[in-house]
Amino acid sequence: MKIIVDAFGGDYAPAEIIAGCVLALKADENLQLIVTGAEKIVGAALLNAGADMKRCEILDAPDIVTNDDSPVEAIKRKTDSSLVKALVRLKDDPGAAGFVSCGNTGAVLAGGLLRVGRIRGVSRPALASTLPTLTGGSVLLLDCGANMDCKPVNLMHFALMGAAYMRVVHGVENPRVALMSVGTEDKKGNELTKAAFETLKGMPVNFVGNMEARDCFSGDYDAVVCDGFVGNVALKSMEGAFTAMLKLLKETLKSKLKTKIGGALIQKDLKKTLGRMDYTKTGGAPFLGIEKVLIKEHGSAKADTVKTAIIKAKRLAESGLVNEIRSVISSMPAIDTNDN
Repeated sequence: MKIIVDAFGGDYAPAEIIAGCVLALKADENLQLIVTGAEKIVGAALLNAGADMKRCEILDAPDIVTNDDSPVEAIKRKTDSSLVKALVRLKDDPGAAGFVSCGNTGAVLAGGLLRVGRIRGVSRPALASTLPTLTGGSVLLLDCGANMDCKPVNLMHFALMGAAYMRVVHGVENPRVALMSVGTEDKKGNELTKAAFETLKGMPVNFVGNMEARDCFSGDYDAVVCDGFVGNVALKSMEGAFTAMLKLLKETLKSKLKTKIGGALIQKDLKKTLGRMDYTKTGGAPFLGIEKVLIKEHGSAKADTVKTAIIKAKRLAESGLVNEIRSVISSMPAIDTNDN
């Protein structure tokens, strides 16, 4: 199975991206990669990093889509970029099952829509992030930033896709789907959430009602839906809180002799616990609703994180996720949203 990797997307490209590719190849002997970027640079980097070149193909792409580029304009005009060439190959190559990029989020989404295509019937794709829970499981938060303004039909499709993801990827038989709002009462929220609540009540999903953002990690939910503005603010607030908590904990453990001794005694267990909550280990966020697996990883991702994203892309492709989403969406009546 082939996974395509954008070697020139991200803050630490191409060095950390290439290093991540090598780690992924070592972790999975059945993995094959297509790495896009300037051929001479990518080739030399792969060789220097000790990559198995029998399982690597380099797709020459001398241009780069930057974070300063307009997403749609970049996809239309930068046809020789590592991102666009990767997405065209993903669309045209039956053996290419997934794609990973740490680059411009808007451009990855625009490219997914314009070059790969949206699953028929999906009103809008959703950026879906997997978060750990206190019970040891996972919860899927969608949308995390692809759609700043949504209609109830969009949240309906997010719910269907989120439930499909948790079934086929995490093996949850009847995923509990919640709507993020400002309270758990049925009538709480803005006009969107109130309308979406009524829509979701009649959907063929296990809708358990409204929930508050603070309960995301509780383990009481399997998928949480919201518009991209709310989801992105919630996700970044969680990431910021985790980072701040970690910093404060380190400062406390180093502040006095007794806390240094205590820290040394619990170091192993503490590291294990904190590791469960580390968002960099989730393998990036897929865009659900695209015809093939499309994963966006953090722009600041380094080798280990890139490796995890590549392995995740392969896993999602093997799970049959795209076909499952296609199936559940096709079973619903067609809806004209007038915003496609």
